[in-house]
Parts: sequence; structure tokens; C-alpha cells
Amino acid sequence: MSPTPIIIDTDPGQDDAIALLLAAASPELELLGVTTVAGNVPLRLTTLNARKVMELADRRDVPICAGADRPLDVPLVTAEHVHGDTGLNGVDLPEPALPLDARHAVDFIVQTLREREPGTVTLCPLGPLTNIALALRQAPDIAPRIRRIVLMGGGFFEGGNVTPAAEFNIYVDPQAAHEVFTSSVPITMAPLDVTHEALTTEKRIEAIRRLGNRAGEVVAAWMEFFERYDEEKYGQDGGPLHDPCVIAWLLQPGLFTGRDCNVRIETRSELTRGMTVIDWWGVTGLAANAQVLRHVDSDGFFALLTERLARLP
Repeated sequence: MSPTPIIIDTDPGQDDAIALLLAAASPELELLGVTTVAGNVPLRLTTLNARKVMELADRRDVPICAGADRPLDVPLVTAEHVHGDTGLNGVDLPEPALPLDARHAVDFIVQTLREREPGTVTLCPLGPLTNIALALRQAPDIAPRIRRIVLMGGGFFEGGNVTPAAEFNIYVDPQAAHEVFTSSVPITMAPLDVTHEALTTEKRIEAIRRLGNRAGEVVAAWMEFFERYDEEKYGQDGGPLHDPCVIAWLLQPGLFTGRDCNVRIETRSELTRGMTVIDWWGVTGLAANAQVLRHVDSDGFFALLTERLARLP
């Protein structure tokens, strides 16, 4: 089978960076480009981090395009308290030589979808959905050309991680999320409910460190930095590895279970702004607009991640 063409839209972030490495190491995926958005840290840093990560993966063939530096209609909220002041704290990577593509992320997404055969390109947003919403606004004709949007965001049984009701990616730009979830594009979402089952335990980190390559050393250091916040917050061994779930689902969907649901986004409420209102039990009678992932085989997930990281320099 020919590889699946994807565009990764991201705000690295250690878990975003690991997702990029997983995609870069997987021949089943044709990585057409990486687009960046403000989220975990401001755009200047998310773009720099994406360049560093792709250089670490030795994937200099992949264009990197900077996108939106702020949400559609609310002030930017960032997460340095989780990811550190650079977004990739835990290990120092060299300044990248890999150049930034001159195209704006939104223009790159639109151009690529128009040039490729309709229904072949999957969009993989790992951060706030600002770039995706702007692309759909700028070029409504691209919606039927998108094969699927596979995203990390939201939560139901787990609640939120930035407010009691909201997950960070959706909270940062709820209007963008609303526009994406009402776009009629097929959506698969990996909410906190599934990502909180993909925990970076000491044993799993050591298996990655023992790979003996630079990528394994870096990922192990990122995981140890990243997990400290969630270990303290949740009182558990390890932290949830959110964004790589998107790539893992593309590679091995059988690792995951879930169901089709209606998902709506709260955009205004003072208490629940950014909440993903997931009709898990079908009580509204509204048509499903997303496949919502609920559980993951965590051992299988980390076996896949470790095996692919071993392929990198």
C-alpha cells in the first residue's frame, strides 16, 4: 500500500516533538509538511522547536511553515509551566540549520490540499486548531478534499487539564475548534480520556533510553521533564503522552477503541469555555460528527513508539 499523506500542525511541546519523531520514522506515512501554531509556547518558539525536531530526525526534506501567532478571537494562553520556557526543556538541542519555508502555514495547507487528489490528505493537528480553521475560512473548497482530521484535544470522563472543564488545545482557541467540528470533515479525536492511558513510566522511559541512539536519549530526557508536572498533579507514575496518540492511531488503529459521537464546543461560558461536549451516550439525538477514542493498549502503544524511535539517528 502507498503511504498515507499527512500534514502535521503543531505547537512543540515535548509530546508534540515525540509525535513528529514517530511520524518521521514511519514509512507508512508521507509527511508532506509541518505547520506551526502558537500554543504551548509562542509561535517563534514552536517554529524553532519544529525545525530542531525535524533536524534531529534527519528529515530535511519536509517543509516547515509558520502559521497563526494568536487564536481567532481570544488572547493567547501558553503552557510554559508544563513544557518549560523553551517548550522543549529537558535537553538542549543545537540551533537548526534547517530553513523555514517562506509560505504561511495556512497557504501551505490550502495549496497542498488543492494540488493533491481529493480525499487523500489527512490533517493531524496536535495543538490549537487555529491554522485549520483559518484554512477552512480562506478556502471553503478544501473541506471535501480532506480525507480526515485526526487531532489531539478535548476530554469527557477525564474533564479538563487547564480548567475543570477544558483541555488545553481546545481551550486556547475554542472558536477555531467549533469551526473545525462543524466543518463536516471526518474527524477522529484523541481526548484526555485516551491519552491518560499512555503513561510514560520509568520502565518505558528506560527502554527508550537504552536504544543507544541520539533520538532515544533526547526523547527519554523530554519524557522525564514532561512527566514531572503530571506526576505531581495526578499522583501517579508517569505522565500522559498526549500527541503521539494521533500518529499511533494512523499507524495502528487497532490499538485504540472508541465510538462515533456528536461533539460540540463551548465557546463562551465563563465556567466551561473550551469544553468538548461529547454525547457519549447518544442522549441528544444529534448526528455523530467525530470518532472519539476512549481506550488504548498502552503496552502496544509504547512498543510501537520504541520500535520506531530505534530507526532514527
